[in-house]
Amino acid sequence: MDVITERLAQQQLDAYNQQNIDEFLGVYSDSVIVMTFPGDEVIYRGKEKMRERYSQLFRNNPNQHAELISRMVKENIVIDYEYVTGRADGQSIYAIAMYEIKEKKIQKVWFVK
Repeated sequence: MDVITERLAQQQLDAYNQQNIDEFLGVYSDSVIVMTFPGDEVIYRGKEKMRERYSQLFRNNPNQHAELISRMVKENIVIDYEYVTGRADGQSIYAIAMYEIKEKKIQKVWFVK
């Protein structure tokens, strides 16, 4: 499972950096849930909502790039620590995202506040 888990996380990161919305969404479940951590507050649900949000993000930040600093994988969980640059507002940020993979798709995502 670890190999599939890591591969899905890398595929979505590569597609994010290429701003390829279809490739990016291809690794997510149709019913994906995106939440904050800690607290599990739901930011949004579903691949179509994700398409809206990331299409807009890509349009507004054409030079954005996430550099993977580190990745931890344990069974069906991936935790990525990234440095995001090229944002339209000029701000570079450190981001932590956690992914839960089931049935060969990313089912849940948590962004650390």
